[in-house]
Amino acid sequence: MTDVILILMLGFLAGALGGLAGVGGSMLMLPGLHFLLDRPGISPEVHHLYMAAALVTNIFVALPAAIQHGRAGAVRRDLVPTLLISSMTVIVVGVLLSNVIKGDSLRLGLACFIAAYCVFNVWRVFRKTADPAAGTGKPSTGSLWCYGGATGLIGGLLGLGGGVLLVPVLQILGRVGLRESIATSSSVIWLTALVGATLKVATIGGLGFSILEVGKLVACLAPTAVVGSIIGAKLTHALPLTAVRLAITGVLIVAALKLADLI
Repeated sequence: MTDVILILMLGFLAGALGGLAGVGGSMLMLPGLHFLLDRPGISPEVHHLYMAAALVTNIFVALPAAIQHGRAGAVRRDLVPTLLISSMTVIVVGVLLSNVIKGDSLRLGLACFIAAYCVFNVWRVFRKTADPAAGTGKPSTGSLWCYGGATGLIGGLLGLGGGVLLVPVLQILGRVGLRESIATSSSVIWLTALVGATLKVATIGGLGFSILEVGKLVACLAPTAVVGSIIGAKLTHALPLTAVRLAITGVLIVAALKLADLI
């Protein structure tokens, strides 16, 4: 019962992070599941089980957030179709690739990726660049295909919704504002996660786990993740941009350290 309560709390926190940052929540869910559920002698391949559960839960995190961002008028609907098609296509490659990589290698890779994301956030805070005005960023169609493809590949490979890459790429390369990047990312990754989650769950038997095991984790994570996502998405439009970046960075530094077994 204690584990169930803790996983429910984890779902809420991951949902709030996903809604706030447009990243889906896996960056907190995956290290959180390892922290709460790993026991001495557990197989490193359990990371694949956690990935499947996180991908499914990402759907429940990103969809409510996308609705909230849409109501706030922050979604760049001109960018969504190309990003969506490219990311949904390539996430299939990412998931299939993840299935042939050892769980501990994927875990370490995710820790490194989260650490790099934290460095990026700190750099953005101290660089003090002005956030682009709403509607000003106009990435080319080719660029959007590259952004979406990279998002799908990283999302499928590491068990992420993909927004952790899409948000900064839209900001830096596409010159899209932070709130618009977060909102647009949420609108893309819930469908991308749906494709990735379906494939990962369908192939989980070959990795030594059952669909029922995935379902049990999702049943604990998803309900509170939805609530957290709605709250986080609302806070995106109320909090200062610097506060958003710093809050996300602080939480994720701890998550990366846990994944790397440094704490």
